[in-house]
Amino acid sequence: MFTTPAKSEGSLNRRNHGASIHTGLLFFCLITILATLFTGEVLANNTIKAARYYDGPEHTRVTLESVQPINFSINLQDSSREIFLDLENVGSHPVLEALSSKVHARDRLVKSLQLERTSQTITRLIIALKANVVPRTFALKPTGQFAHRLVLDLFPPDLAAENKSTTHDPILALLREKKPGTISTKKLVAAPMLTAAISRKPDRRQPFIIAIDAGHGGKDPGAVGSHGAQEKHITLSIAKKLKAKLDKEPNIRAVLVRDGDHFLSLAERRTKARKANADLFVSIHADAAPRKQAHGSSVYALSENGATSTTASWLAKKENDADLIGGITLDKRNHYLKQTLLDLSMKATIDESIRLASNVLTEISTVNHLHKKNVEQAGFAVLKSPDIPSILIETAFISNKAEEKKLSSERYQHQLADAILSGLKRHLANHPWQTRTELAGAQ
Repeated sequence: MFTTPAKSEGSLNRRNHGASIHTGLLFFCLITILATLFTGEVLANNTIKAARYYDGPEHTRVTLESVQPINFSINLQDSSREIFLDLENVGSHPVLEALSSKVHARDRLVKSLQLERTSQTITRLIIALKANVVPRTFALKPTGQFAHRLVLDLFPPDLAAENKSTTHDPILALLREKKPGTISTKKLVAAPMLTAAISRKPDRRQPFIIAIDAGHGGKDPGAVGSHGAQEKHITLSIAKKLKAKLDKEPNIRAVLVRDGDHFLSLAERRTKARKANADLFVSIHADAAPRKQAHGSSVYALSENGATSTTASWLAKKENDADLIGGITLDKRNHYLKQTLLDLSMKATIDESIRLASNVLTEISTVNHLHKKNVEQAGFAVLKSPDIPSILIETAFISNKAEEKKLSSERYQHQLADAILSGLKRHLANHPWQTRTELAGAQ
């Protein structure tokens, strides 16, 4: 009577025990899968906001912009001509995957960019190279509209030495060596780039060299009009037209500081003009203002002692902010730069710049309304060459719909180029022929 129930209970217990084991195994597998997926998401906790690739005339740059700083390691594979950039906890992002499509067959240094997941935490960017390079990396903190940035620069070996540091400044190096007082000839020899700037002998048979700087470029579009016109394209177009016209003049040669759509820091623009042994520096821009009704052209020179108006101060800050895109700040150099400007007779250079600006402004008034009828002054970083008279021309307001249309027209661009040419010729005709050696020696 009691045997059958006992068997039934034992059989039931065994079946329940087997079902529990089966359920437990399923639950364990599910938890493991979820944990793996969840862990992968947790580890890939740094979001890539943007991935930029730039093939420039002097170097190639890859910039990764992220919510948090990126932990990374870099290895150069000499045997396979590859660079492995291992990124920690960034996961896979569409903007990162899109990097490969930005490489072109005409690029000088990079053959291809590929992504590879080498472990649960590491995403590898494989950079296949066409030639030997010297890689350099640095990180930039958030500033303005930009988040954390990891920057990888690739230099050809012959250019790596002169780009050894992103903060290298021959004037600053000179100041660190000099004692208070005048700069001796020996000190000048110690700074080759500065020597090149003031060693040119006065010789009227030499062409008068004018450096034309097209504002902005590359990842820095400058101001953008309501119809989509970008300042960087307009300034380059005007600069090329001006160069063509200047090159037709006897005993004048023009050089373009920027001849393509690539980014240059403000210091690099001054350096390029100095390397070209330029006698004058003309920076071309298209103005923008919060007030859409603002219109007209303006011409600016450097000021040592603050801006001549609120507008000039605001505009100088806006233009100087272009360096923030490349992670460069000038604040730490102001003390040294000010001393250098005094030592190299900056007052003479500024006076000459104002005369040059006045002549150009007079000619521009024949083709466009003037926003400011007098030459304005402010602390534009791009104008701070201590030995080159330098001016900045705001050709018109791209933020004004009517002037945006004018700036985009070939006819108006030619008119502007002709006016600037006439202003430059007027200046050279009204003032004694001065090379930079003579000007730097003026007291």
